[in-house]
Amino acid sequence: MTPVYLPSQHASVHDLPDDPESLRAALADAVATVIARQSPDGNFEDPAADDDVGDMSLGVVSLLCLAWHRGDRRDTELVAAARRGLDFVLAHRIFRTDNPGELFYRIRDSGLPYARYVLAAGEHPFGDWPSTVWAMLHAVNVLELGQGLCTRSQYAELTEVTRGFWHWLTEASLFNPQQTANQAIGAVAAGLALGRLLADQSIVDKAMSLYHNEVRAACVTDRGFRLPVEHGAGHDQNYLPISLTFLARAYQISGQECFLQDGDEIARHLECRLSARGFDYGGPRYSEQHCGCEGMLGLRFFGNRIEADLGRYLGDRRVAYYCATTPGVPSGHFAFTTVWFYQDDHKWYRHPADDPVSTPYSLRHGRVSVSLTEQLTPYLIDAAGTAVIESVVDHQHGIGPLVRYPDGESLLLVRPLGPVRTRDVAITGLAGKLVTKPVVTRDQVMLAVQHLYVSDGDRMYVVAVLDRSALPADVDLTFLAGLPYAAEEGERQHKILTVSEPDATPFDLGSPGEVLATKGILLAGGLAISGSAPLRVVNPPAGREYVNSPETIGLTQEQVAFALGDDPRGYGNPDHGWHRVAQTNHVLADPIPETPHGRAVFALCYGPDPNPIALTAEAIEEGVLVRAPGFVALIGHPAGDEHGDPILLLSAR
Repeated sequence: MTPVYLPSQHASVHDLPDDPESLRAALADAVATVIARQSPDGNFEDPAADDDVGDMSLGVVSLLCLAWHRGDRRDTELVAAARRGLDFVLAHRIFRTDNPGELFYRIRDSGLPYARYVLAAGEHPFGDWPSTVWAMLHAVNVLELGQGLCTRSQYAELTEVTRGFWHWLTEASLFNPQQTANQAIGAVAAGLALGRLLADQSIVDKAMSLYHNEVRAACVTDRGFRLPVEHGAGHDQNYLPISLTFLARAYQISGQECFLQDGDEIARHLECRLSARGFDYGGPRYSEQHCGCEGMLGLRFFGNRIEADLGRYLGDRRVAYYCATTPGVPSGHFAFTTVWFYQDDHKWYRHPADDPVSTPYSLRHGRVSVSLTEQLTPYLIDAAGTAVIESVVDHQHGIGPLVRYPDGESLLLVRPLGPVRTRDVAITGLAGKLVTKPVVTRDQVMLAVQHLYVSDGDRMYVVAVLDRSALPADVDLTFLAGLPYAAEEGERQHKILTVSEPDATPFDLGSPGEVLATKGILLAGGLAISGSAPLRVVNPPAGREYVNSPETIGLTQEQVAFALGDDPRGYGNPDHGWHRVAQTNHVLADPIPETPHGRAVFALCYGPDPNPIALTAEAIEEGVLVRAPGFVALIGHPAGDEHGDPILLLSAR
């Protein structure tokens, strides 16, 4: 079976060497490579690129200026290459005539300079706004770092062009026409930098006004955090770390506290979402595409501020220190983030390895974690180098108890009706989180579903308790344990295409309607999902709305989401597309054999050990007492304590 790899999630960005010698070597290699490949006319563009072209050569020039400014190279070869490159940009990559087909001009035929996303007239003019933001950021860096490297006439002309970029972005064009906040924040950072460079307070004031009125005013809230809007929604796997970088730079330039406040919000949101290994998915533009050099400054800067190791984020090693369309060849695109990273002296914050971290929407300990949605429904469990994501049953998403009625209808008991309450407990070697959720059945009966998560740093135990008597006697009640999705393979992540019992033939997840019955252990990637009762895997039918069907087994989560999105060309919201998935493979667990009277208890362990769980549950006056191999936990009565808060007592054994 042909392997399927997640294209841009590789290894944690804080594992990339960033000591002075490594950075010096990386920049030296980049500079030597681009000079060797420079065209006779001065062009630095990668001939393999077909978009994001308009800012490329100027970005490469900024990297040469960085090497010059640092004193790494000041030889005649570098000077000549930089000057030829800048001459090429000024002569051939500054456009002053309107791009045919652009629908977002406020002033026609302004004559102001801008950069093109695609060079040919009329070809995707929609991308010219961000390309001009990127070009302006490169230009400011060239002006700041290139004094003495650029000629006087080049410096004067580039200064005029850079000022013109600002007026084109804010006057000739609608501001932020793609409704993509990272681009808008980048424009604000560019304006602040230009205003400082030219000592022009009017530019600074305009930039701050745009930030407050266009970016901050449009923020949305997710999990209690205010997030900038990306293509109509907040969270985006690729863009939020990039926004962090722009916010960090905007603060470094201006000292304005609003950039710190907003960056802290994004950083705390990411800390909730990211798994222990740095995996996550979801977003309105890039559902599981991770960035590389573009996000590192922001992740490092704000990780230090909130004391969270955001550097665990799985980055794209193909664009580790600088962007490259052809592997190993700097394209110049996003080079400003490379310049900023090299100028920043922060170190990665690293949380003590043995200390668990509990946020309102996650629990992680060591290499194990569970991440929860805004409704406190688990959607991502990471253990043993393997990610398990939410399952889908009849368009219902989540991990939790599943009711099947005799007429064939199903109900996943994860959607709360009312406030959800949690309790976190940490003791030496163990961390636990108890979630008590009010859920309404098809018959309009409210019952409490309690989820207990306990981690010892290597494995995650999930225990669910609910009132079985609140459900009709003739329903089938199981636990939907999630979809084994991706496992680490060196510095890559591969999609899980088969699962198996220990020492058994692999079971193909892409065979429609097939069922695998196990005695209680399922192997997936490096992970063992173990239960106190039998487990079975049920494959979905064929069809493009089913994961993993023959039509989708070879696609990543993001590709499936794009295929079902609003726009078949890939501009639709992939989160919308993902919620159009009708069904995934189901890993189903039965209740534990000896369940307390009137209750249903489910128990699973996600970890490296392919051993059954010897877990028992006993009804006592205070609630349900759970005994597992490494711990004892009291899951208190759903009514909670005298304030209604959940009761959780945890001890090691």
